[in-house]
Parts: sequence; C-alpha cells; structure tokens
Amino acid sequence: MRVATLFGITLSLAISIGGVPVRVTQAVQLRDGTVYFVEPPKLVKATTTYKDVNVWGATYYFTINLPENAGEPLQKVTIAQREGAENIDYNLNDTRAFVGTSDRKESRLTLGAVTAERETRTVNVNFDPPVTPGQTITIALRPVNNPSFSGVYLLGVTAFPVGEKSHGQFLGFGRFQFYSNRGSWWFP
Repeated sequence: MRVATLFGITLSLAISIGGVPVRVTQAVQLRDGTVYFVEPPKLVKATTTYKDVNVWGATYYFTINLPENAGEPLQKVTIAQREGAENIDYNLNDTRAFVGTSDRKESRLTLGAVTAERETRTVNVNFDPPVTPGQTITIALRPVNNPSFSGVYLLGVTAFPVGEKSHGQFLGFGRFQFYSNRGSWWFP
C-alpha cells in the first residue's frame, strides 16, 4: 500500500512541477480488492448536550472531517463503546447527520441503515448516498438516556470508504464524562 501511495504522490508532484495541476483523488486499492482512503478522515470532536447521569433527551455529536484528497467517499461510520460502566442504548431511528458542526448545521445528509450490534456495543451509520470528500460532517446519536453510572465512557469512531471490501480507518475516541447529580434535592 505504501508503494502505491508513494508512487501516486511522486507522480502528482512530477506533473505539477511541469505546470499541469493534478488532483490526486484515486483511492488506494490492494490486489485483493481492499479499498483504503488516500488521506483518512479525522475525528474533529465529540460532544454531548448533557453531562449528568440518567438525563433524557441528550444528543451525542461526532464531528468528522473528510479531506478533499480522501480518494473515496465516506460510506459508513461505526461508533463502538470501548469503556464505561454501563452499555449505552440508542434511539436509532432518531439518528441524524448533516454537513457542518453541532453549532453550525448546514445541509442534512441522507442516511441508509442505522443498526446496532449489542454484543460489540457498536452502532453502524450508513450514508446513502455516500459523503463526498472535502466536507466536515456531524453525526447526532440520541441515547435512550445518559448512563446511570458516572464516569468516563469512551466511544471509538471508525470510518469506511465506499467499496465491497473497504478498510475501516480508526479515527479516535469520543470521550464523554458523565457526572452524578449530587446537587439535586433527592441526594443528601
């Protein structure tokens, strides 16, 4: 894979030095058909609207930048809970995605299937149509409610390019800290 990427970069540099600008957007594809991003997306940030335990109506936002030279559109994002005292359940039908960030929403994106795998604590968000490179997008997940137990919850984010056999690129962890609402009247 590195040889193909290096060759593509060297070729584009040679052509651009010769005065012909070239946009390198072809994805890296291995002999076995596995498709990779040329430049992978980046997890920009992960935030929640509420940080207290047991709160209803929260939204978890995952903002991802798909660079112009990604080489392939973004087909799917998986969000897998890796740490936390309690499994988080989601209202999958309330999942949304849009171009922009949580505080600057632009156009809404159309989603395909949004599914959950309980045993791996993973949510799969499919885009239909896939997201074209050069955009910053945000996925909004709605939990049934925030966890009952306070602490740190780590949610791993992985992006997949278009392709029957695509390689998922791990983008990092969304880190959510939930707090006990000890200041409430029902706790001494």
